[in-house]
Amino acid sequence: MVSQNTIAIIYDYDQTLSPTYMQEEAVFPTFGIQAEAFWKRCNDLVQDSGYDNELAYLKVMLDSLEMDRPTNGQLRALGSKLTFCPGLPGMFEELQSGLLTAEQQAHGIHVEHFIVSSGLREIIAGSRLAPHVRAIFGCEFAEDKQGRITFPKRVVSHTQKTQFLFRINKGMLDLTVDVNDHMPADLRPVPFSHMIYIGDGPTDVPCFAVMRRYGGHAIAVYNAEDPSRESFRKCYQLSTHADRVHHIAPADYRAGSHLRLLLEEMVAEIATGILNRHVRDLEEGTTRAPSHRVD
Repeated sequence: MVSQNTIAIIYDYDQTLSPTYMQEEAVFPTFGIQAEAFWKRCNDLVQDSGYDNELAYLKVMLDSLEMDRPTNGQLRALGSKLTFCPGLPGMFEELQSGLLTAEQQAHGIHVEHFIVSSGLREIIAGSRLAPHVRAIFGCEFAEDKQGRITFPKRVVSHTQKTQFLFRINKGMLDLTVDVNDHMPADLRPVPFSHMIYIGDGPTDVPCFAVMRRYGGHAIAVYNAEDPSRESFRKCYQLSTHADRVHHIAPADYRAGSHLRLLLEEMVAEIATGILNRHVRDLEEGTTRAPSHRVD
């Protein structure tokens, strides 16, 4: 049996950790791409030619960049332009150092953060979030002989995102390892009951469903400043009518916010459960010395 001391919080990126789309914030202004025209071309490929959404945006991006195609290193540098929802990236460190008790930490209980996105991994990897995250999974480009991005080498669709939940569950973060290999539950380093997934809408439904099925925790977040309320309605539907998530909250990670209180309570509850298991296992594995009876 392996040590199962990790509490994993897994985040979508766009509209979850950031109020904007990374392409609009980092790529479009740099290369003079018009957002409205870009997304229309993507929608046309999906509607008229049957493209998957993720492949459509990757193709339109390559077509739009043409001779100005950057290297992966340049994409990573664009990550410095990303902005985040309130409270980030500070919350990542605060959940680790300020929430767990000294006894829990002495037992090796700790919090790790992961990002699973259909956006571009290199851009997130160049952001201020990266130093606080154990692993980032997202779409990736190969490079040609000149080092410029070319054909997509990894596409993470909203259904394929569930693969990475199982990778975290099994500790198979190396993408060359086949995640479908069988692994007994007591050898999996991060049980689903120790996992919290945070996303923003229908594209996260497969991940929400996996979390609900295997005893994990699911939270849908929305933009409270969206005057159309569309962001809130998506989350409301997921919670009230589709029963996909346990909770909904504004995407505000600051101390005292609804979302932060939910996360802190979940982490504390999971940590208490792990510690209780440790104590129970220790007691059950200890042979007590015989008592000396005095008549």
